[in-house]
Formats: sequence, structure tokens, C-alpha cells
Amino acid sequence: MKSIPILNIKQFEQEVPLSDFYSNDLRRHLKQNENFFHKPHRHDFFLCVLFSKGTGIHEIDFNTYEVQPGSVFFLKPGQTHYWKFNNLPEGYIFFHTQDFYELHFSKSKLEQFPFYYAYESIPALTLTPNQMLLLESRFKDLNSEYYEDLPFKKQKISSLINTTYIDLARYYVASEPNINKSSSTYIETLRACEKAINTHYKTEKSVKFYANKVHITPKHLNRIVKATVGKTTSDLITERVILESKRLMVHSKNSLSEIADILGYSDYAYFSRVFKTKTNTTPLEFKKGYQ
Repeated sequence: MKSIPILNIKQFEQEVPLSDFYSNDLRRHLKQNENFFHKPHRHDFFLCVLFSKGTGIHEIDFNTYEVQPGSVFFLKPGQTHYWKFNNLPEGYIFFHTQDFYELHFSKSKLEQFPFYYAYESIPALTLTPNQMLLLESRFKDLNSEYYEDLPFKKQKISSLINTTYIDLARYYVASEPNINKSSSTYIETLRACEKAINTHYKTEKSVKFYANKVHITPKHLNRIVKATVGKTTSDLITERVILESKRLMVHSKNSLSEIADILGYSDYAYFSRVFKTKTNTTPLEFKKGYQ
């Protein structure tokens, strides 16, 4: 089975070796990685990118977002994405591992930021011209610090990341008036549930199984999921299955019945009904349409 390539953060480190963090001018980054960015791939780190110029599209887990001046995108580890540009863009990009942030802010979690709440969070934000000017200076400072060799370098970079995320979170919440400002306990439970789903979704489809994994009742788990992302736990399980099925349909040579079997459905007809209920298209129609 052909798998989607997963890029490691160390592949991108250039002149300054700094474990668990990378930054670059976007045009330079795209030039250095021209064999990767236009093809679907995954990362094992968090990614944040700001576009100050250029237009195109950014596909993230089969959802397409417009690229324009002021676009900001947030990717979590494991998400599939690629870019397609109408003209060469400008801006800044940085990556980091979860540990890089959380070791410097031991009482904070990346999931506190609304764009990292869950995989269901919208991974895009469009800034106003004034907002973009402020954030562009933040990204520029991060990039400059990365390529300097000064004392307290990691501390400065981690502080700049935190400030950048705080500003972006404020704009994100303002642009999404319906976003639920959930408690940290709810967010941690949701994240634990997501991790369990990512581990077991191929073999376990019941809400009770995941409720047991996070040590609460199914009813309470559904209440938390509903409050944080407006869905049921069953929705999260099924959506994870559908996402993986799309990845396999596009990036592997397995037959549709083999893909259904890989995902825990011995009856292809039943899997096809589940897929169509969620996507309004059959697996075969999706595969042909995407190609």
C-alpha cells in the first residue's frame, strides 16, 4: 500500500540547527522545497504560515481554502495538505513540535488556542490589512531570531511564538463569533478522546469504548463533544473513518472493498452507505471526482 509521505521537521533545518523549531521566509522556503509543497503530504509537527502576497488554494484534509494576502493557516501533526499558487507568494512560515512550546510554557497547552482545539477547528484565518501588518512583524521577528546566534535564543523564540499565537487567537475568536470558549477541562477531555479515536478508529466504533478510555460516561462525553465542537462523539468517530478512507482512495492503490476492510467494515455496501450519508457521494464517485 502506497502511503502519504510524512515529512520530519529535521528535513527543513538549514543554516541554523535548532532542535524542534524551524522558520523561513515563505518564498525561500518554497524554493528550497519545490518538490514537496504542491503534492499532498503530512508533517509530524505544528505549522503556521502567513501570506502577505500571492493567491491560490490550500487543500487541508480534502477541504479547499483560498490563499490571499492576509491568509493564515494552522496545521496539526498528521494532517494532509498541499498548496497550488497562481503566482509566487510572499510571507513567513514556522514549524515546531508540541514539546518545544509546552516545555517552555509548562502550564499551557497548544490546545488552549481555538485553532488547535481539535481537528474539527477551522484551520484558516484571514487578517485585515492592519492585522496583517502587526502579525507580519511578529513572523519576521521569529524568523530573524531563528537565523541569529544570540544568548537565550530558544527562550526568545518560544516567547515570540506564544505572543504570535495569542494575537492570532484574538483575531480568530473575533472572526468566528459562534466559537465556543470551552473550559480547559472540556478541551483536554476532547483532545484525549481524539487521541483515542486516532489510535482505535479502525477497530472500535462505539461511543462507550471511547468514554471508557477517558474515564467518563458516554452521556457526559457526548455533552463535552457537543459543547466544544457542536457534534456527537459518533460524528467524530465516523468523520475520522471517512477522512482516512479519502486518503486511502486518493493516495493508495487499494481497491474500495480493501479500503473498507482496512477501516473495519467487512461489508462494503454498508461502508458505502456510511460514506454517502456523510459526504453525499459514493466512494467511487469521490475517487473519480478527485482524480
